[in-house]
Amino acid sequence: MAEPAHGPASFCTQANALLRKNLTYQKRNIKTNIRLISFPFVLCLLLVLIQSLVNHELNKASNKCGCKCIDTNGDGQCEKVCGIQYSTVDQVGTCPILSPPEWPPLLQIPAPQYRAVKTDFTPFNDLPNDSCRRTGSCPATILFTGNNQSLGEILLGNMVPNSFTLNSSDVLVSLAQNVLGSASWPNLYNYLDPAFFSDQPVYEVQQQCTGNSSSSVTIQQSSLTFQQDVSCAQGLRSWRNSSLAVNDELYKGYRKGNQERQINEVVAGYDFLNTNSNNFNVSIWYNSTYKNDTGNAPISLVRVGRSVNLASNAYLQFLLGPATKMLFEFVKETPQPETEVRLDLSSLLGTLFFTWVIIQLFPVVLSALVYEKEQKLRIMMKMHGLGDGPYWLISYAYFLSISSIYMLCFVIFGSVIGLKFFTLNDYSIQFVFYFIYINLQISLAFLVAAFFSNVKTATVVGYICVFGSGLLGGFLFQFFVEDTSFPRGWIIVLELYPGFSLYRGLYEFAQYSFTGDYMGTHGMRWGDLSDSKNGMKDVLIIMVVEWLVVLFVAYYIDQVTSSVSGKSRMFLFERFQKKRTPSFRRPSLPRQGSKVFVQMEKPDVSQEREKVEQLLLEPSTDYAIVCDNLKKVYPGRDGNPDKFAVRGLSLALPPGECFGMLGPNGAGKTSFISMMIGLTKPTSGTAYVQGLDIQTHMDGIYTSMGVCPQHDLLWETLTGWEHLLFYGRLKNLKGSALTQAVEESLKSVNLFYGGVAEKQAGKYSGGMKRRLSVAISLIGDPKVVYMDEPSTGLDPASRNNLWKVVKHAKQDRAIILTTHSMEEAEVLCDRLGIFVDGSLQCIGNPKELKARYGGSYVFTMTTSSTYEEEVENMVQHLSPGAKRIYQISGTQKFELPKHEVKIADVFQAVENAKSRFTVHAWGLADTTLEDVFIKVARGAQAFNVLS
Repeated sequence: MAEPAHGPASFCTQANALLRKNLTYQKRNIKTNIRLISFPFVLCLLLVLIQSLVNHELNKASNKCGCKCIDTNGDGQCEKVCGIQYSTVDQVGTCPILSPPEWPPLLQIPAPQYRAVKTDFTPFNDLPNDSCRRTGSCPATILFTGNNQSLGEILLGNMVPNSFTLNSSDVLVSLAQNVLGSASWPNLYNYLDPAFFSDQPVYEVQQQCTGNSSSSVTIQQSSLTFQQDVSCAQGLRSWRNSSLAVNDELYKGYRKGNQERQINEVVAGYDFLNTNSNNFNVSIWYNSTYKNDTGNAPISLVRVGRSVNLASNAYLQFLLGPATKMLFEFVKETPQPETEVRLDLSSLLGTLFFTWVIIQLFPVVLSALVYEKEQKLRIMMKMHGLGDGPYWLISYAYFLSISSIYMLCFVIFGSVIGLKFFTLNDYSIQFVFYFIYINLQISLAFLVAAFFSNVKTATVVGYICVFGSGLLGGFLFQFFVEDTSFPRGWIIVLELYPGFSLYRGLYEFAQYSFTGDYMGTHGMRWGDLSDSKNGMKDVLIIMVVEWLVVLFVAYYIDQVTSSVSGKSRMFLFERFQKKRTPSFRRPSLPRQGSKVFVQMEKPDVSQEREKVEQLLLEPSTDYAIVCDNLKKVYPGRDGNPDKFAVRGLSLALPPGECFGMLGPNGAGKTSFISMMIGLTKPTSGTAYVQGLDIQTHMDGIYTSMGVCPQHDLLWETLTGWEHLLFYGRLKNLKGSALTQAVEESLKSVNLFYGGVAEKQAGKYSGGMKRRLSVAISLIGDPKVVYMDEPSTGLDPASRNNLWKVVKHAKQDRAIILTTHSMEEAEVLCDRLGIFVDGSLQCIGNPKELKARYGGSYVFTMTTSSTYEEEVENMVQHLSPGAKRIYQISGTQKFELPKHEVKIADVFQAVENAKSRFTVHAWGLADTTLEDVFIKVARGAQAFNVLS
């Protein structure tokens, strides 16, 4: 074997061991990683494919700027010429506009069925009855207020003309001199106002409409001719006593009422404040409901200019007379080049799809953490010296690295294939957002993993969160974000759920990239975070705070609920308590009921208890294990009494001794070992391992302990060599000493040759896994080793080889071994203890136990059934105290007390019996360890039943 390691492994050594193991494990799961990364790649490629199909449809000739074949030189040859003059209204948006045309500004006029009427929530007498909606004759209401009502009346009168006048020689100037409006939705681009080519009419606001109140207007723009009907809309001037009354009426009546969505809309509201002949001061209300489909920017502002112009003209006419006007003749776009119809699907669909792409990392991390918990791999690492600090540091950094690489590949691939979602938005903002979120997601996975113990359940719940977050975000949360009437405070509350925080951030990226692509500008920049309508700043703050809080809570819950330490840690953890020096000395406290219990014990058990009492009084001892009245009681449930698993066990083991624990199933052997290795907390009493108390210093005990559990705790994809390398590093083995120790360990359990060492543990047979578990428990020269049925499932040859390994290993360490094989117990164990119903019934070496509890011979004879009585009489003659312990079909077995019988007499009696009847078979055997075990176990169980 290799030279022992010097001292426990340091923090860095433990971290290095776990990191190397994780990297190797990751290399073994390369196919899983490829499948993981392929999901966003396939999704991005699908978006590109759909985008190309959409672009192909959008870039058809019918959607491009119109063209015509014209003979420009008179030579009979036509030449293709494109431009607005050859385009339809739908094609104009793609044409180059070198000199934008003039176009008259309009008011936003409510449709007749939505104009303000008298209702129960707007009970003003100057408003008409709702009967006008049936005839379409409701007036267009203009609300006004101020300090001077008479002046307000004059100004409103100047705004609304008495009639509609049209100069056919200069139609556009005529339209600017009148008050035109439309109920059609406005547009960001004003090359052609939608009112002039929509189904809704254009209205002329007049003080009073006559019987024939409609006319037709012909407008020529380039090669486009528009014939537009202009209808009269009576302008109703409604005075209110204050701006509060105007404000209340505007917002109280809008989109309220019955199921038919009764709507009370007005043209505008004017507050002339302190306006007089020397001062013009006015506030204007306008309807900002109309928005485009690409973001939050209201586009109704393009018609606000006309409302401002009306108020200015009214004041000028009040001062200088009705002939004075400041005409607002037209609105124009800036010149623009020829453009293509663009529709960025990655921005339209990316919020939902990319939410799924990123959140799918959550169940991946969660299942990995729960897998270690379910398979008890973390407990196994802990028992071999891995501390909580290195585990959390490396595990967190490991998942962070995987997540970062995943996100980096995702962003790079999306950028390479040209998704505007990535290319238009500032990469630094994307980096900060994704980095913060994946940290929050990993912290959340650590927290949630504490509440799961089954991988399948955790995975199902994880993927429910994935799809649920995306669907709820797309079909619920997004509507709240886009609804300006929804309280912003509740949006913040909803974003406390990490899935909605992610969705909001991706939503902001999508909005900015879509608008940037549509407008031909850039996406989100750092300066945009100061915009009150941009939610990215709030999301980043929420995620940073949640990340830190969730990480702390996850670590705290892990420490409090962890059963590996042997005790639950309270607030601020055990490590912040005052350090206590390990000592065998205990407080002198009376133990109630101890005297009665001791009187019922066997002399050998009492002697062991007295030895423990003496050792505890000494300042120090060289004993490796000292158990002091160790008890474990499981509380009763469903009306059942408490279950006593271990009843006051006292035991002392020096180095170099192998102690075997025998007992029937349920006797308490596994419960005892679980307490010793820190899986469960003792109900009372304690034990000292290398001078350290299992109640308070389990972390120190782990550095010098080896465990071969009852069930093999192995990573399926790691090889036997890699397992031993990992655990060897945890035991502070390095360099050539580590390599030599691993090689010798594998050779000792016959797992080195034939490529077995490089074979993954998942492909091992049951026996090979048991041998690997034994090798793991012995590597690194642990001072104390616990082996729970180590030879289970081994063939005879492998079992004998394993016995040699254990025999050699016990020379300088204490070993506690449980087994159901009496042969194994005799071969390996220096001392044995038989456990029944949680208590130690006897203790000693195999010879002592057989001498003490097996003082009889076992005589067996097989005859025909007619001679059974004669055989019984013969045995009773040989030994009056003989007991028949077995009888079936002529075969009988008897126990003969050794002090009553001589072996020569038995042989003589058998010879005499053969002369009288046929003896098929007979035998005389000394008591075996198995006989002792059965006798002690039955006696103890019978006593417990009677008591």
